[in-house]
Amino acid sequence: MRDATETPSDPQHFTKAVTELGEIRPVLTTSAIFNDKGVKIIEKGVAINAGMYERLMQHKLSEPIENSVSSLPTVSGAFLRESAEKLLQDEPFFARMTEDPKLRTLLLDVIHKIPLPGPMAFQLTLACEVRPEVFLHSVQVALIAAWLARTPTALRFDIGMAAAAGLLHDIGMLHLDPVLLQPTQGLSSGQRRQLYSHPLIATVLLKRHPEYTKDMVRAVAEHHESLNGSGYPSHLVGDGISPLGRIVALAEVVAAMFTREHLAPEMRLSVLLRMNKHRFDATLVTKVMQLLRPEVDASNALSLEQEDPIARLCEIEDAISNWPIGLMKLPDLSKERLAGLNALATQAEQLQRALATVGIAREQLVQLRQTILDDTLKLELSLLAQEAAWQLRTMARQTRRRWRAGPSAIYPDALKAWLDRVDAMVADGAPATAMDEVSTEP
Repeated sequence: MRDATETPSDPQHFTKAVTELGEIRPVLTTSAIFNDKGVKIIEKGVAINAGMYERLMQHKLSEPIENSVSSLPTVSGAFLRESAEKLLQDEPFFARMTEDPKLRTLLLDVIHKIPLPGPMAFQLTLACEVRPEVFLHSVQVALIAAWLARTPTALRFDIGMAAAAGLLHDIGMLHLDPVLLQPTQGLSSGQRRQLYSHPLIATVLLKRHPEYTKDMVRAVAEHHESLNGSGYPSHLVGDGISPLGRIVALAEVVAAMFTREHLAPEMRLSVLLRMNKHRFDATLVTKVMQLLRPEVDASNALSLEQEDPIARLCEIEDAISNWPIGLMKLPDLSKERLAGLNALATQAEQLQRALATVGIAREQLVQLRQTILDDTLKLELSLLAQEAAWQLRTMARQTRRRWRAGPSAIYPDALKAWLDRVDAMVADGAPATAMDEVSTEP
């Protein structure tokens, strides 16, 4: 795994967010702020506001700014518990997680008792006020991670660390450009590289606090890794991902479906998990699938239907089937390029198997063409087509990166033809599911 201490973090975005918070509620320095040359910039007890941003950015600080500021009342265990309770009341999926009163009490208790040293409490307070979507998502992931971690043999402490990892997994996002949080924003390659750094930034922040175990910090670093190696930032494979890392990775994806932007979240999640079994821990996926009621939330999402999802799926299946596997027989391939092509061939096979598993292999699609589709089935096929298209687009991106890993940037004719075909099929727009960015390789 890449050393998190080597991951640079540009302070401008977090500093900007701190000054924005100062315009919403009082933010006071709890100690004097010095630059790296020992010169005092701001006295203790001074209110931070937007007017101080330029002044702060003129200096490299001797300490991270979150170590020197506070805003009262700060996010506390009691506030986290209240936020989690509201989530359990408002969202049926989360309510079903805690139908057992004892389990409900356990999950709320461990969230209440998550260690929150001052700088972490401040960052959560900032998220709550300035980046509320990050805060809500963090509470969701904390609940789901704790629920997934709870087994007959699990210690209460371990469930608590799972909740802590879920709560703080995206703390690094507060230190990045907030444009990355906009769901309709298409990302440039530079922005993607910035996005891929957030798990490592989070580990830097967490390692400063001995309250968090090594396993918990490692899980935060792994929360976008996938079992088949297609995740980031370290492309870990299989057992290279820790048990707690697997929990947080799945909790992240589950929570990502329950946003205001997503209609029919349980149907979407059902489709996503069935199409990505090769990316997540099978036991954990089964536990989530048993809780889903996709048919309940499908009726209010008919606007998601495509005009002819079966034709779309046939087109996607044909493109996957014709991934140019013959490239691996070309002479003079570098070891790096050959390894990359082998990995892509495996991904193509995995995607084909996933399509077959959910009932949309070529033979099954022929049969579906002769079937009158009801609204629920048409919606499910439309979502399957969307997910398959996003995975196909991801394959095309990875194919380009893998090939350019060598000295030549010229594509062989077969590869260029396949990439052109995919480009024509799949518009390179903004992601609409978690997996589009979760699974994309940097």
